[in-house]
Amino acid sequence: MADKPALLPAYLIVGPDELKRKQALARLRARVDGPFSAFNLEEIVAGGDTDVVPVLASLNTLPMGGDRRVVVIENAEKLPKAVSEAIVEYLGNPNESCTLALAAATLAKTTRLYKAVAKVGPRSVIECAAKKGRDLPPYVQKLAAAHGVSIAADAARELVARVGESTTMLDTQIATLAALMGGQGTITVPFVEANVARVAEVKPWEFLDRLSERDAHRALALYRLLDGSALGLLLLVTGRLRELVCARSLAARGQGHAVAAELKKQDWQVRNYVRWSRAFDDGELERLLGECAAVERALKSGADEDAEMVRLVAHVCGVA
Repeated sequence: MADKPALLPAYLIVGPDELKRKQALARLRARVDGPFSAFNLEEIVAGGDTDVVPVLASLNTLPMGGDRRVVVIENAEKLPKAVSEAIVEYLGNPNESCTLALAAATLAKTTRLYKAVAKVGPRSVIECAAKKGRDLPPYVQKLAAAHGVSIAADAARELVARVGESTTMLDTQIATLAALMGGQGTITVPFVEANVARVAEVKPWEFLDRLSERDAHRALALYRLLDGSALGLLLLVTGRLRELVCARSLAARGQGHAVAAELKKQDWQVRNYVRWSRAFDDGELERLLGECAAVERALKSGADEDAEMVRLVAHVCGVA
């Protein structure tokens, strides 16, 4: 087995992806082993009362019974200025037998601390950028594979919708679901719905996508969880139906590839529009737009908001 690369005197593990930060720290902690690991690993959680003297003393302490000491400082963005400046000065002539690991959710590249760590050596800054919403379901599928199970694409989307974008929470939920399945099999949407409580706020686009799929069960369930006025939601529904009319029209002319440009959106935002639009009969989308106008008049006349919107959702989904 090849030797592990030598550690640098310091690393900055920075970014909002909490799971990636934890994994990077775990790799560094694993470099301190043996009977003296408790002595050679020190962990500090930075705060307003963090004192410069013990921090510098820890950094300048030699390892016991080994060749490497690791000092982890979490929440490094909360270090008092005096401590941060002391670390910057320390990094000008660091203890070569000690590795400092600074972990932070955010730290500007313009700060002296960031610049000081970046000068330490190649790959001293470990970026833990947040994954974009569209990248999370495939990421969840990779997490599932790491836990010995698989998860269907629609189930991965449902898990993200219920848990939110915290990679740590997603990994925890996947681990729990995998354990419930005995470490084998495929996680499905019903399994997610039965075993994962919704803690993330429902986003309007999530509701609109289920509506566009004509999935009445999930669209109505999400509608019940949405905040905001009925008129505001109706405006969003009307806008989506108009977009589907555009997608259907372009597809009929063999120009489905032009939907993003026509709607002034990114390709990934409209990748399902043509497919969704084809689930409606000729003229159906236009009739639904007319129904949206009627619902708007009814709402402005004092009609029951919930009854009007539920009826509209049902009609769009083709179940009423």
